[in-house]
Amino acid sequence: MMKFTKQNFIFLVGGIIVYITDIGVDFWVASKYFYQGQYCWAILIVCFRGISSLITQIFSYQWFRDDWKGTDHGKLDWIFLVHFFHCGIFLRYWFALKYGCQAAFRQDSGGDGSEADPPNIIQKQAIDVLTDINMLRVFKTFLETTPQLFVQIYIVMEHNNHNFYQYAAIIISCCGISFSMVDYQISLRKSLPDKEEFRVLPKLVYLFYKLLTITSWILSISLMTLLSIRSSVILLILLWSCGFAWTLKQHTTFCKSKEMEYLYRTVVGIIILFTFFNIKGRKTKACVSIYYATHTFVTVGILLACLFWKPAVIKQIHFTIVSILTILSLILGIIFLVVYYKYFHPTIYCKPRTFFDEVDRRGGDNMEVGRFQNFLMQ
Repeated sequence: MMKFTKQNFIFLVGGIIVYITDIGVDFWVASKYFYQGQYCWAILIVCFRGISSLITQIFSYQWFRDDWKGTDHGKLDWIFLVHFFHCGIFLRYWFALKYGCQAAFRQDSGGDGSEADPPNIIQKQAIDVLTDINMLRVFKTFLETTPQLFVQIYIVMEHNNHNFYQYAAIIISCCGISFSMVDYQISLRKSLPDKEEFRVLPKLVYLFYKLLTITSWILSISLMTLLSIRSSVILLILLWSCGFAWTLKQHTTFCKSKEMEYLYRTVVGIIILFTFFNIKGRKTKACVSIYYATHTFVTVGILLACLFWKPAVIKQIHFTIVSILTILSLILGIIFLVVYYKYFHPTIYCKPRTFFDEVDRRGGDNMEVGRFQNFLMQ
């Protein structure tokens, strides 16, 4: 098992700062829109924040129930109360700081003791709690941060008056996506067996792959929204339906209850709108190729539609610049994707392939071996 290091602890503190800053910027931007009389944008931003917070609280509380099964019901009652007031993520950050500090600053004295030694137990606790946080942040990223980035870019392209708070929201959203992507992969490498350490170069390659492909897609969808809001909504619903149907076909077993499993599949469908998401730990070469080929086809189609059917929009938003940024980010993103999958991608998730079969046969016991066994993103 890999160790929770001082560098991981620093990244944890940085993640907390970004998370709190993101909350403050959201309400700041929403208040600015509200005072300017742009109530629709203000309500939309608050709704993104509220819905993502609600869903992450539900998953967080359910994981506490699964992990603390058989403990005092009084503990679960106050855990529920904390999540009811949408503070569950802060509770998890408190546990992460507690275990992370112990693991990072006691590792030198831990030696190479057995798995039963307290230092190793603390290491596992720190990695597990950080893993849960990063999984929740992936949910938040694609339920709130990425849609908000889309909205802010759309507003900037639609109106000529650009304000500081709009650019601040865009920058913070990009930082949130970046931290979420990299932190997820760090946790993935630490939580699954036989994974090499996620070094600086793979981190950068993975970051640019995700960030550039997501940016290209958001720019193209923003262009389509300028053409027709109705067509944009229809396209997004259609793509989400395809993603949701794919999760149904995969027969995911991430949650113990059917209700939570369908909520999970719904969230995965939303994530698939913006980036590729592998949920079964299987070979993904064909799926990735189909996914980004579809994104490329739709992106080119949107650019051609803007070019031939809406010349007024082209003059207003400097279509040439936006189209170059869209295509360039897509091409560079795919290049980074190829490099990542060729040189840095973890190809084996468990020592024997039958491990997943054994987990599935045990049914509800699969959560005890770690949620990442049924939650995999590449």
